[in-house]
Amino acid sequence: MRWAEVRAAYPDQWLVIEALDARTELGRRLWHQIAVIERCANGPSTMKRYAVLQREHPRREFCFVHTGTTELEIEERHWSGIRGIGAAHSPP
Repeated sequence: MRWAEVRAAYPDQWLVIEALDARTELGRRLWHQIAVIERCANGPSTMKRYAVLQREHPRREFCFVHTGTTELEIEERHWSGIRGIGAAHSPP
């Protein structure tokens, strides 16, 4: 589905969505095809569900959003460094 179709099918709802077809352009992630993964009751429950899905499927591209948002604009963030390695270890 495209974002306009998702908004029409799920008016005024919190969703966890997945990018099926996306690309990066000028620091923004453009999602052309979207799958609705789950409807949630409110923003906090949507964020929690998103976090669980991200942990379970780290290679998939999820997002949480409210369908009241007219344009689906996702800013791409680049993480530097290595997460989790040596965080609790200090050199001798």
